[in-house]
Amino acid sequence: MALEMKVPSPGESITEVEIAQWLVEDGDYVEKDQTIAEVDSDKATLELPAEQSGIITLKAEEGDLVQVGGVVCIIDTEGQKPDDFKSKTEPHTEQINVVQNPSPTKTTIGKSLKATPVAKEMIAANDINPSDVKGSGSNGKITKKDIGLYLNGAEGKQGERKKMSMLRRKVAKRLVAVKNETAMLTTFNEVDMKPIMDIRSKYKEPFKEKYGVGLGFMSFFTKAVTNALREFPAVNSMIDGDYMVSFDFADIGIAVSSPKGLMVPVVKEAQDMNLEEIESEIKRLAIKARDGKIDLSDMEGGTFTITNGGVFGSMLSTPIINPPQSAILGMHNIVERPVAINGKVEIRPIMFVALSYDHRIIDGKESVGFLKLIKEQLEGPNEMIKEDSSMIALK
Repeated sequence: MALEMKVPSPGESITEVEIAQWLVEDGDYVEKDQTIAEVDSDKATLELPAEQSGIITLKAEEGDLVQVGGVVCIIDTEGQKPDDFKSKTEPHTEQINVVQNPSPTKTTIGKSLKATPVAKEMIAANDINPSDVKGSGSNGKITKKDIGLYLNGAEGKQGERKKMSMLRRKVAKRLVAVKNETAMLTTFNEVDMKPIMDIRSKYKEPFKEKYGVGLGFMSFFTKAVTNALREFPAVNSMIDGDYMVSFDFADIGIAVSSPKGLMVPVVKEAQDMNLEEIESEIKRLAIKARDGKIDLSDMEGGTFTITNGGVFGSMLSTPIINPPQSAILGMHNIVERPVAINGKVEIRPIMFVALSYDHRIIDGKESVGFLKLIKEQLEGPNEMIKEDSSMIALK
């Protein structure tokens, strides 16, 4: 029986996906639920699992755009499992055996070598030691592409022309649109992080022991942002044609780094969360992004975004608004600097913060006031935490 596998709908408004990478090759035997491909939408990279076991025939190539509901492969469910088949869902090791021909100009390939037929021919024709080639195919199988890359590298310096993923292309278009279609400005301030660092030093051990999650800077910043958004609702607004839409809730996007690039999962209803709930949700989303298992529902919505370039050592930057939002807060690294405290010079841990905003709906007075209120909360955190239920439980 031939089973046609069709592209499932990854979410609303998505009509097509791009085949980012096939993890199997034409003619391979696949198991049910084995991941056979990665597909890109304009919002995320998703895994495509085999619907049944059998011999697979690919109907699309890497880089092809396929409509939702379109056929990407056919699985012959009556195809026989090879005797030497290794389950892709269970870890295993396999040695590659190569029998060297006495002739110095040709390599004879052993039957146990994991490589595609074309790759085996190229290995033999070019007298390549397979152990020098890293296989990118299913279960480490060497492919024609791997041999091509090896040969290019062996012939000298080579550049690589690689098509950007659909997600990266979408991000690129959106960022250019922000620059062209918004009146984006950035205002800056600095925060003395000593009060927050003192609180973290005092409570980090009992906090982690009680809640199983660390007490980081991001939860304090998120809490400060949600409080400031209540005072400055224009910052928590969006433009919709000739209208300005303001929200009475704060869904905070937290920019995180992942193997697929920068992603912005959203902490929903953050205005109602305590510090422990914020930290736990950020950790959950960051792990999913790191493992490539982020869901579209995790990234939908968002009324304001926080990005932390400080984890990479950034001292100062002008973050770009995450559309259709109207503002974004940029955090940076913490550096000890001399500052005036009560008429005396002291060394304090200082972080520069930046607020980029759309001047079409947010005035300078509001943007400066918003950032100033965040600074005041972080430099006077006792007010912020005295009513926080997760912190009260530790006292």
